[in-house]
Amino acid sequence: MANALLSRGAHSGRASRFRRGFGAGLALLSLGVAGSVVAQIDAADRIITPRVDGGSFEVGGIDVDVTAKSATAARYAGWRVAQRKGWQMLARRMGGRVGSLSDSALDGLVSGIVIENEEIGPTRYVARLGVMFDRSRSASILGVAGTITRSPPMLIVPIEWSGGAPVAFEQRSDWLEAWARFRTGNSTIDYVRPAGTGPDALLLNAGQINRPGRGWWRTVLTQYGASDVLIPIVHLYRQWPGGPIIGAFQARYGPDNHLLASFSLRVANGDALPALLDAGARRIDEAYQRALSAGVLRVDPGLLARLPTTEAPTDETDAATLAEDAVDTTSVSPTSSTVTVQVDTPTVAAIGAAESALRGLPGVRSAVTTSLALGGLSVMRVGYEGDVSRLAAALEARGWQVTIGSGAIRIQRARPLLPPPNVQPENATQG
Repeated sequence: MANALLSRGAHSGRASRFRRGFGAGLALLSLGVAGSVVAQIDAADRIITPRVDGGSFEVGGIDVDVTAKSATAARYAGWRVAQRKGWQMLARRMGGRVGSLSDSALDGLVSGIVIENEEIGPTRYVARLGVMFDRSRSASILGVAGTITRSPPMLIVPIEWSGGAPVAFEQRSDWLEAWARFRTGNSTIDYVRPAGTGPDALLLNAGQINRPGRGWWRTVLTQYGASDVLIPIVHLYRQWPGGPIIGAFQARYGPDNHLLASFSLRVANGDALPALLDAGARRIDEAYQRALSAGVLRVDPGLLARLPTTEAPTDETDAATLAEDAVDTTSVSPTSSTVTVQVDTPTVAAIGAAESALRGLPGVRSAVTTSLALGGLSVMRVGYEGDVSRLAAALEARGWQVTIGSGAIRIQRARPLLPPPNVQPENATQG
């Protein structure tokens, strides 16, 4: 049975939901070039819209077996049981307070039901379900709101090797669809997933991962509001048409294309290819999460280069050689500039807090939000009397994490330090 997502009483199959969404009513960007290049870059079938689910925790693999007076009553009773079991599983996984909630309280927390498999009889409902819980409300009830941290925003460039040729965003691929389906709500990795529109096919192609130049990478990452890049790769080997498929997966990261983990999976026939790629995406995400907690996955220092500070020109004339009444003693005000500031704004309150923090800094003349993205990255225009490095220092002194990029700065609230990984002492013996 195909997976299905139910939200507020509506549901549909996963495969049909995604296939109908792709290519329907999507506008094309005309690049003004001719011939085969237009057909390659502007192809509508390369656009893949990622699933937006970063605001939910998902708990899967919940088995229910319920009987009732009718099939409909049994089904809804099964969903109720799944909500209760899912809440207990989520509480244990998050390390929060484990306790039962009423069905009405759970209804306010549940944002969707995922049907992994179900069998419906006249009076019986047997299914394997998943439950999606609202992230912010669930975290506050569990008492873990202050401990949920995520990585800096990471641009993901999935690359599929099939038939001896690599494909990233140049055209639509099964690997891109797998990452579009992947639910990021449970992951500690803050994925930036392009949809393949506009210049994505030119900037994020298979050749880009072999360009280690930090200057060009900074330019590309700035376009997507990301701090670093993740490169999940799959090599597909088909034994014969319609037969078994072997997928060799690699989890790579950074502008130097470092290898983090690799593994292989196999399915019996071509119809199971989506399941193969979904499993590979989950395992690669787990590898990235382990590397993040161990301190291995971190932003490349070369991508954090600060903007060069411009020194004020000095007058070569020595004031001491002038007459006393010829020396200009008036003070010169520092040069004013307009700085673009990117800030994470998960809620409306975060926007107001960021604007208030910026306006309270000495030298700031104005702070206006020019691009609002609730749950994402908003952009502010700040008028400042001074250079960017002084503004960054002032923000860091007030507890903000500041990243200076090309033409903009990114600010985040400081996160608690992760505990160091368990390392055996040098004199430890191997057992």
